[in-house]
Amino acid sequence: MGKEIERKFLVHDNIYKEMAKGRRELAQGYLSRNPDATVRVRVADSTGYITVKGRNAGAVRDEWEYQIPVADAEAMLGLCAEGSVLSKTRYLVDFGGRTWEVDEFHGHLEGLVVAEVELDDENAVLEVPPFASKEVTGDARYYNSNLCKHGKPE
Repeated sequence: MGKEIERKFLVHDNIYKEMAKGRRELAQGYLSRNPDATVRVRVADSTGYITVKGRNAGAVRDEWEYQIPVADAEAMLGLCAEGSVLSKTRYLVDFGGRTWEVDEFHGHLEGLVVAEVELDDENAVLEVPPFASKEVTGDARYYNSNLCKHGKPE
């Protein structure tokens, strides 16, 4: 079992695009939005994934992720997803010795941009990049599973 330790911030400046070392196009949806067993299906470029996550305890949660055939992932997104399927561009930005993932949402979430960084330790010292603003770690309104159902937070 893996542990995901992640902090999340809103983004107020598009300088991340100039800083990015790469980008991916993602589509993702949820087969279960149960906080104790969230099940996500994702297509990242041309690769499929299924991920199971446990309940958040602050910035930490259990996580299991497996690659699956892209045709299976696309079928699950089309037939089984609860709520809408998210579409986003993920920019990878190296900053402060870490790789930040900056998600620029499309469709009904257009205008929402969120930066996430995974940590080895929940108490790790973190240098926040200039494009990041308010921290939303632990704010359930910004969980992707809730964005699928409720849309963009006010």
